[in-house]
Amino acid sequence: MTKIKSLFISLLLTLGVSAAIAGSHGSTHDLVKERGKLMCGSNTGLAGFGAPNDAGVWEGIDVDVCRAVAAAVFGDASKVEYVPTTSKVRFTVLQSGEIDMLSRNTTWTLSRDVDLGLEFVGVNYYDGQGFMVSKDLGVSSAMELDGASVCIQVGTTTEMNLADFFKANGMSYESVPVETNSEADAAYLAGRCDIYTTDASGLYASRAGYPDPSAHVVLPEIVSKEPLGPSVRGNDSEWADVVRWSLNAMIIAEEKGITSGNVDDMIANSPDPETQRLLGVKAGYGAWLGLDDAWAANIIRQVGNYSESFEKHIGVNTPINIARGLNALYKDGGILYAPPFR
Repeated sequence: MTKIKSLFISLLLTLGVSAAIAGSHGSTHDLVKERGKLMCGSNTGLAGFGAPNDAGVWEGIDVDVCRAVAAAVFGDASKVEYVPTTSKVRFTVLQSGEIDMLSRNTTWTLSRDVDLGLEFVGVNYYDGQGFMVSKDLGVSSAMELDGASVCIQVGTTTEMNLADFFKANGMSYESVPVETNSEADAAYLAGRCDIYTTDASGLYASRAGYPDPSAHVVLPEIVSKEPLGPSVRGNDSEWADVVRWSLNAMIIAEEKGITSGNVDDMIANSPDPETQRLLGVKAGYGAWLGLDDAWAANIIRQVGNYSESFEKHIGVNTPINIARGLNALYKDGGILYAPPFR
């Protein structure tokens, strides 16, 4: 069978699955409500972003996006089943209908958004690819990595970024492929590779869990743009809007100073028109999304605004210790921004 014919058949099968999902259940929104819970594709385990804690409860900023959608749809952020996915299978799992949305540190790119037939609905973390080495290696710059062995997850944008960076700088490397964060950590700590490369946030998350975090250095170079965000299947705009505006609600809430602790006071007393629209004081906006008017208030009350999620899971007062940087609101020097709620 020729490669072109094989790709054509694969495309037909993908379209057939999507059509079957749509035809038998209507929109994903209808399917989720009928099922009574959200199926959310998560990481296999990345501290601060998506991983079960010691009690087996999933938590992290990617997990909070799933929880926000559940709070919007059901009024209950706990109505989520998390489906761990590797970098290699995450898109197939979404395309096949096994999950309703994917929220697991995934970069928004042209090919994924268009060629794979997915729809990225926003960015919940602006990142870039970095490099981590053992302090004993004596390296202070990525420009000193010629000939190094590199642990890298397959099926990720980091593979292409790594090749581009080394080629552009006339350097060579040996690839040590892995499939999950835990495999990468194990291989790196065992000395199977000199370098671990992935999104810088992932490097900080991994390092925080090492026996001696101070023995490892994240090098200063950031070699790519990695806008990370949730995605859904394409051609389902109703569901995409629900997921998109659940994330936007958390961002707008931070901008407006609405928190999990003061949301009820804001409902009762805020004179700000946009706050009133967001929190359902002015009725009718939830109906546009197929939700009740309390949907955003439920998100903020149960999950918190964007800042609360960020600081709880990965902020400077956590072991991961990431400053807001680009992920600060646009008015605070970052680029985090949501469309107006009107």
